[in-house]
Amino acid sequence: MKQARQQETRRMPQPRLLLVITGDDFGYCSRRNQGIVDCFLAGGISNVSLLVNGSAAKEAADLAKRHEIPIGLHANLSEGTPVCHILQKSCSLTDHRGFFHGKMGFRRSLERGQLCMKQVEMELRAQVKRFVELTGHLPNHMDGHQHVHVLPEVRDVFAQVMSDHRIRFTRVPVEPGLHSCQWLPEHLHTFYAQVEKDALDSVAVFRQNGIRWPDVYLGLTTMGQNMSVPHLQRALRLALAAGQMGEPSSGACVTAELMVHPGYPSHPQEGGCGEGPDDFSQSLERQHELSVLSDPSVAALLSQEKVQLCAFKDL
Repeated sequence: MKQARQQETRRMPQPRLLLVITGDDFGYCSRRNQGIVDCFLAGGISNVSLLVNGSAAKEAADLAKRHEIPIGLHANLSEGTPVCHILQKSCSLTDHRGFFHGKMGFRRSLERGQLCMKQVEMELRAQVKRFVELTGHLPNHMDGHQHVHVLPEVRDVFAQVMSDHRIRFTRVPVEPGLHSCQWLPEHLHTFYAQVEKDALDSVAVFRQNGIRWPDVYLGLTTMGQNMSVPHLQRALRLALAAGQMGEPSSGACVTAELMVHPGYPSHPQEGGCGEGPDDFSQSLERQHELSVLSDPSVAALLSQEKVQLCAFKDL
């Protein structure tokens, strides 16, 4: 099926949109890995992002090699334990148990000025090194787990590490149609609005370091139970409209990234990045995304909207 989808997109005359569909959190656990691979083989994703501190990172890297899955680094500063051995003993990035502070805890510590940016740099460099050890090559792209890479101060370190390793692509999570989305609860609107502000403030830093990203980002409004063919169609059409308003990076063709989280539900106490799987990982929402993305109706939608799948390495 994957080969058929790829052949279909290669034959597509003058696509309107080049779309990278990235499966995040590769390496989190074996069931996540299997779901992501199944989704790739079904043509539902075209790219993956690896958590190198995930409990199944080695398995994920081996699967990517076996199935020739384009892979990048999902840099993680908020969940689990550090990769850098020096920081595993004691550092500003972890609590008294040796675990990262969490999605919101990391942000609170940053706001209070409690995080050492030199330690952030050490951990990011250690994660790039670990990625190379696992895969045999540098990442095709590098983004941040839970969007930590666009946070103040962190963005500068992140950009410098990317530039030093000549990693060309990242993610700038500013999604068209986010503010008019009616199915997101208020607490997510609030969090995503802050992510968007941080992302917009990161643009100048990334540009100064020669870092690129697709014209449009998608994925906040189509996550988990909110993923459906109508919602994907809305996102794609908004991406085309937003991309065409600017100057597309690939000539007349708009480029976009759709962030997704397919997988099979994690078993309790199995997987994660050191603390076990979280609630989202154990829920059926991951499998719902897998089912939607693998459905032939999504392939039909992409064909109808003249969307060609690709990976970051193809941009």
